[in-house]
Amino acid sequence: MKDGGRGEFIIAVDQGTTNTKAILVNAAGEVVAKASAPLTSTYPRPGWAEQSAEDIWATVQAVIADIVKNNNVNIAGLAIANQRETLVVWNAETGKPIAPAILWQCRRTAKACEALIAGGHDPVVVKATGLSINALFPASKLAWVMENVPEAKTLAARGLLRAGTVDSWLLYKLTGGKEFATDHSNASRTQLFNTGTLKWDEGLCDLFGVPVSALPDVRASDSRFGEIAEGMTALSAGVPILAMMGDSHAALYGHRVRAPGLVKATYGTGSSLMTLTPTRVLSKNGLSSTIAWSDRHGVAYALEGNITVSAQAAAFAADMLGLPDAKALSALAQTVSDAAGVVFVPALAGLGAPHWNDNVSGTISGMTLATTRAHLARATLDAIVLQISDVFVAMEKDLGTSLGGLLADGGASSNDFLMQLQADILDRPVTRSGQAEVGAIGIAMMALQSLYGERPGVDETRSAFQPHADAAVWREEARRGWQSLLTQMTTH
Repeated sequence: MKDGGRGEFIIAVDQGTTNTKAILVNAAGEVVAKASAPLTSTYPRPGWAEQSAEDIWATVQAVIADIVKNNNVNIAGLAIANQRETLVVWNAETGKPIAPAILWQCRRTAKACEALIAGGHDPVVVKATGLSINALFPASKLAWVMENVPEAKTLAARGLLRAGTVDSWLLYKLTGGKEFATDHSNASRTQLFNTGTLKWDEGLCDLFGVPVSALPDVRASDSRFGEIAEGMTALSAGVPILAMMGDSHAALYGHRVRAPGLVKATYGTGSSLMTLTPTRVLSKNGLSSTIAWSDRHGVAYALEGNITVSAQAAAFAADMLGLPDAKALSALAQTVSDAAGVVFVPALAGLGAPHWNDNVSGTISGMTLATTRAHLARATLDAIVLQISDVFVAMEKDLGTSLGGLLADGGASSNDFLMQLQADILDRPVTRSGQAEVGAIGIAMMALQSLYGERPGVDETRSAFQPHADAAVWREEARRGWQSLLTQMTTH
């Protein structure tokens, strides 16, 4: 795409678990180019999940290079949305990671978290962070690094240990080591940040045994975080980094949600549901209180529910059934009218929100001699929407009000059948974004706002799914079977 010298553009990077994407956005908010690079995860032990931090950085360099090579335009700035709760720890002197990046999905610290909860520490942590103690969050991951990576304590003693979420690692690399910072949205997901005082909590750092000195500076999401250093990317030195935000938060922003009332659900490897709250709300129903973002309007708070295995369940089931992919699984599921009593709880890495149970595993119930592969396929899709429904209902309980509907994004949201099932199980309309890269668009919007002030997003084609009037019986039966199996799993 040739610009002919007109206008300025933003590159928005969305660094995800399975790939890193970049989009080129013009000053009107229109996407004019895209790039993508795959990323591999490793699972060295049961419950462990890791990535190479250097590979994460390399994919970011690759997508930026792709955009720059194929688009002769003036880049006014860079914006970053990132996979959250993944921990990167590195040596400030060498700029090299001292261990693999510990992914958000990793459960290696589950037992340590259980011990902290048993010790009565959870109420204090929840009050400060809005997050119940769990292996999902970086606090226990960093505690593990301090105990199990010998170099960590040595570096910490010398003031050279750097520990942060993926955004802070990328900022450090992009600026050639000059900047070590994060934004409020990412900091709020570490379980070390007090979302009331907006500061790192020294008491929590002591509890988890991690050094405050290793943590990044925390800034507003639309801050000017630094400038690209010479030779770090295909971009010229001096291009500013204008915005950073966790990917789920960026997706909510990309849906143009600016007030309470609607829920955003991202259908990815896992799922994140988020809804804005009028003030900081501490959940009583298994959700997380979080910072959505911060900008010139102040700090926006939200409730969030994280599902550990969501659309990944479809890929898993497809493989188990000998099908080529999740699309084939969906086609097979549509050959039957329901799951015929089969229920699948895809607790393949424990259960996330709102149940939070690491001691259960994936379970299938209700099979008979009449059960077919199609019923198993349908039960898998049912499981995805039922997990979303559990979080949606918990949000309504916490807020004490009915929510108007669901805004959907993420790869699996492209499945019309799945979206219709979601509308039917919620008995609420589901609206799917017309843009696949809604998280990248959200962080691009934030960057444009930092440059030009508040800007409306461009109009886009959206798809709406209304609940079927005749879905009530199926909805009741599906929920009853789901809750029955969940109860069996969590009480034995």
